[in-house]
Amino acid sequence: MTATEHSTDITVESHPVESHPVGSHRVDGRDARWRAHREERRAQLTEDAIRAIRQHGAQVGMDEIAAVAGTSKTVIYRHLGDRLGMYLAVCASVDRLILANFGAALQTSGATHRVRTNNPQAVVVAAIDSYLALVEHDPEVYRFVTRPPQVDVPRDADPVIGLSATIAHRLTELLAVDLRETGRDETFAPILAHGLVGLVRESADRWMTDPDRAPRSVIVAQLAEFAAIGLNGLLHHHEGESQ
Repeated sequence: MTATEHSTDITVESHPVESHPVGSHRVDGRDARWRAHREERRAQLTEDAIRAIRQHGAQVGMDEIAAVAGTSKTVIYRHLGDRLGMYLAVCASVDRLILANFGAALQTSGATHRVRTNNPQAVVVAAIDSYLALVEHDPEVYRFVTRPPQVDVPRDADPVIGLSATIAHRLTELLAVDLRETGRDETFAPILAHGLVGLVRESADRWMTDPDRAPRSVIVAQLAEFAAIGLNGLLHHHEGESQ
């Protein structure tokens, strides 16, 4: 099957200044401008960090990031915090891109509300390809994101786990509809969704370590066929029993 085209340009967005309700303390205009400036500076430094990762690899150092940014480590620490803070900022940018591509892939496959709208394999292809597209385009950034710095990160704050949970939640919504409509127990939808996400993540990690790795389109097709066999059997088995 032909893989869906995806955007792989990581763009860091600055967050708008929050508005304040009537009657609350009004932020001085200079404070608002300074806050906006800090957000813009943080976004720019995050982009610089991503460029440095691409140039120097996943083991990039803060000195190399500062050199690419044309500033000092002190400035980076001021806006992004320590290496963990920089890591989390990069992860947030990558997460937004993966989620945007994932949503676009579901739109393209026609699976905005359910898996069985089209062939389940088309939905699985869209989901898998949206993830592997970034892995292939930005391998060093992917390695950086999936290998956090040697510091303790609470499980509920781990960006990799958080991204997997977000994608699995979206798949859960799709699967639950189909399980319910085919008379299956929809409470199993989260397990199935997380299983699919885990399959893709582990396969992506293995794929990236293979020096003679197969083309992305081949891996996507094989994984999709493997997963779709299970989905087809699960979603249509009950229908066969009722005939």
